[in-house]
Parts: sequence; structure tokens; C-alpha cells
Amino acid sequence: MQKTINKRSDCPISCSLDVFGDKWSLLIIRNLMFYNLHTYGDFLKLPEKIATNILADRLMMLESTGLISKEDHPESKAKIYYKLTQKGIDLLPLMVEISLWGDKYFGTSPYAEEMIKRAKKDKAGFIRSWSATLEN
Repeated sequence: MQKTINKRSDCPISCSLDVFGDKWSLLIIRNLMFYNLHTYGDFLKLPEKIATNILADRLMMLESTGLISKEDHPESKAKIYYKLTQKGIDLLPLMVEISLWGDKYFGTSPYAEEMIKRAKKDKAGFIRSWSATLEN
């Protein structure tokens, strides 16, 4: 089932927020991008405690807008494997900037410390190397 995104305007910021502007969508992208989490069950185990109906809706929306794709899981026929598409990977610079801003004003979790440290040291280099990792 395709989920339709209704644009509020032609403003690029508004259009972008229509696709990934809720907190759950960005957290799903974060999990795929930085934490190597790829299954519905993985997403449910996280401390943010996303409700199953919200998770299902956001996964469908992210897939229908081309930010993620789903494949057969390499280890289990009972699971679906979600991954970022190139369109989703292209959000990496934005996600790094959000992470650096959040670290500056709120601190960071132990899970993100190494990533934040590397991004602060050489942001462009980190984005290049992390992007290459995600594309493989």
C-alpha cells in the first residue's frame, strides 16, 4: 500500500519535512544509518519505545517515498531486512549536523560518542567514509 505525502507548499524545507519531519522517521533513519539495525524487531527494542502501529506506518511511508527499501532477511525468512536507499543515504550530512547540534546542546549517548568524536575531528572525511560504508 503506497502512502501519499501531501505537500503543504513548494518550499524545499517544507517538502523535506513532509517526508522525514516527524521524530520517528528520523529515528528509524538513524538506526539504519548509524546503529546497523535493520528489522522491525530491532526498532521496537530501542529506548524511544515506538508503538507498533507508528513503526509500521513510518516504515511504509519511508519506503513509499524512496528513503528505504526492504529485502528478504539474509538469515531468516520470517524477517524483513530494511535498508537505506541512495536517497536515504544522501541524508547523512543532515543527520551528522543534527547529531553535532544535539551533542553541543544536550550531550550524547555512549552509542554515539565515537561517531560524534570522528565527525568533530573531520566532518567531511567522516561523511565520505560513512557514506561509502552505507553504500556497500
